[in-house]
Amino acid sequence: MRVRGGGDARRDVAGQAPGRGVTGSVMSSVRGGGAGRAVRAEWTKLRTLPSTGWLLFALAGITVAVGAAVTGSVDTADCVTPAACEEDTPRLALSGVRLGQIAAIVLGVLAVGGEYATGTITATLAAVPRRGTVLAAKAAVVAGAVAAAGAVGVLAALAVGRGILPRNGFTAAHGYPPLSPLDGATARAAAGTVLYLVLVALLSLGVATALRDTAAATTAVLALLWIVPIVTRLVGDAAWRERLEKVAPMSAGLAVQSTRDLERLPIGPWPGLGVLAGYAAAAMLVGGVLFAVRDA
Repeated sequence: MRVRGGGDARRDVAGQAPGRGVTGSVMSSVRGGGAGRAVRAEWTKLRTLPSTGWLLFALAGITVAVGAAVTGSVDTADCVTPAACEEDTPRLALSGVRLGQIAAIVLGVLAVGGEYATGTITATLAAVPRRGTVLAAKAAVVAGAVAAAGAVGVLAALAVGRGILPRNGFTAAHGYPPLSPLDGATARAAAGTVLYLVLVALLSLGVATALRDTAAATTAVLALLWIVPIVTRLVGDAAWRERLEKVAPMSAGLAVQSTRDLERLPIGPWPGLGVLAGYAAAAMLVGGVLFAVRDA
């Protein structure tokens, strides 16, 4: 079969979606099965996407590489104590997530957008008529894959930061203990960062389910995450700027990376992550409702 515009039906507009042969054979084994079989089928489809491995590698790799660049660019030449420097070393090490999350966005979008691009969503729904089960299965496998890659990236970023920061003057003698995922505040920042990535992926999945277009969904999520912080920086009034930072999904969500001066944050670490969770839940809810009432 050929998709509109030409090309093999196994590929979406980016050449990355699984084909009818893959989806058809996978979903034929699911007919009559329950949620467990649906999850296994969705996992099989996700891992057959040529892009999946590269996206998960990019998520972890970009997180580590950008974090290393940021930590390597900061030193204590002008300040020898944490009070004078005000550097949050765990947050510095984890700063690469701001770019690494793009891979999570694309993966979440492709999990459903790729099937709409090729028309294989029809085979999926023929095998599993309960659309809520289909969407829940997609959410489970996307969340699991992103959580695994995110955990690898976060732990590696902390390990790299632990090696770089002391060479730049961030030593225990200056009040900066070595980064450790076992430290209470650092552990919270690390775990929260992984959860942040999972929520971003679920937000993307929900938006893609609602829009049914990979390019539009990717653009919408990137705009939601990045434009609001940019607009916030342009607001002159400090009170309004703080209000916007409390509701901006990326700004609020990444508050979970902060480990010091928490009282100065517009929103606390866990409440901030809760704001992002609200966006993800809303996207999944709207996407799920539209998924249920519209034709494939």
